[in-house]
Amino acid sequence: MKKNSREMRMRQLYRRIRIGIVVLVTVLVVLLLIVNALKSGRGKTEETASTGTASAEAAPDAAAAGENEISGETVLSPEAEGGTAASEAMPEKISIKVSAVGDCTLGTDDSFDYDTSFNAAFYDADYPGWFLENCQDYFGDDDLTIVNFEGVLSKRGEREDKTYAFRGDPEFVKVLTEGSVEAANLANNHAFDYGTDAYEDTKEILTDAGITNFGYDRSMVIDVKGVKVGLTGTLALYDERDAKDGMVEQIKWCHDQGAQLIISSIHWGDEGQYYQADWQEYLGRAAVDAGADLVIGHHPHRLQPYEIYNGKVILYSLGNFCFGGNRVPSDMDSAIYQQTFTFENGELTPDLDYRIVPCSISSASGYNNYQPTPLYGDDADRVKAKIAKIS
Repeated sequence: MKKNSREMRMRQLYRRIRIGIVVLVTVLVVLLLIVNALKSGRGKTEETASTGTASAEAAPDAAAAGENEISGETVLSPEAEGGTAASEAMPEKISIKVSAVGDCTLGTDDSFDYDTSFNAAFYDADYPGWFLENCQDYFGDDDLTIVNFEGVLSKRGEREDKTYAFRGDPEFVKVLTEGSVEAANLANNHAFDYGTDAYEDTKEILTDAGITNFGYDRSMVIDVKGVKVGLTGTLALYDERDAKDGMVEQIKWCHDQGAQLIISSIHWGDEGQYYQADWQEYLGRAAVDAGADLVIGHHPHRLQPYEIYNGKVILYSLGNFCFGGNRVPSDMDSAIYQQTFTFENGELTPDLDYRIVPCSISSASGYNNYQPTPLYGDDADRVKAKIAKIS
């Protein structure tokens, strides 16, 4: 009898142990489900917050575009999309090197001899990077290279009724991509040589190739090593002083988007002139007064002097560069301008760290082979004298 009772108690004990184990396992499973649910909810909350930040940043863009009648775009790297987080992650001190050159025409006019044109040179070259190969010590070593892009890259459109109209094949964009060019101003007198469709094609081709393009009422804010850089382009050939208002609005738009560095590219001046006009000085200084940190000038097809105004450099004309607009120009002098901008705790320092690299638009003697090349020795000194700083 005692034996049977003992066996019954043992069976009850085992049953209770089994029940306890089942209950324990059930509790653990429930806890795991709760933890996973909490993690999932927190992830959705973080995703919503990130989306909300991006939307909040986009709202000022739209507001500024509507208020100032300026269309613009803020293009940031993934690291910079977080806004405040990106600023917090920025090093206490950071420098970016910017290169700028003048007129680049990757194409030809229908009236030119095809055999000696840029178009023929492109297909005769071993590879597209050949054209800017001699400048890679500068373009390949900087953080941002900016050109003034004259003409169109398109197979559409009708030629405008003008003395010269320049067009190249869309694949000519490889000259820029393989040449380490990152940005192109389109606000110039050859942007619509083949009408609106060709202009739109050019913008799309450059964009698809990864080249930031801007100009007229399209300003851009891009990320360069965590620094927000604003780019504006202005055409000022006909209503020079009237162009001031639109230019100032573009600069202010960039500032409203949080640009820490603003570069203004202006197509201005009189062709063939070696000195800037009074109205160029008026417009260039107005750009600086509005907040531009560097003013890049082009159009005269000649080098012109530069000046330092309120601690900022104004380049009145950098001349031609990779220029398909003339096979035998009377003046083939050109230059690369480089400036290093330093930021401490997100603020631009007043230090001026710049250099001018004398160049020829050709690596050949006596004619333009469309391969710009740095100069040395006496030739370099001669070009430096042309672009000497205004006293």
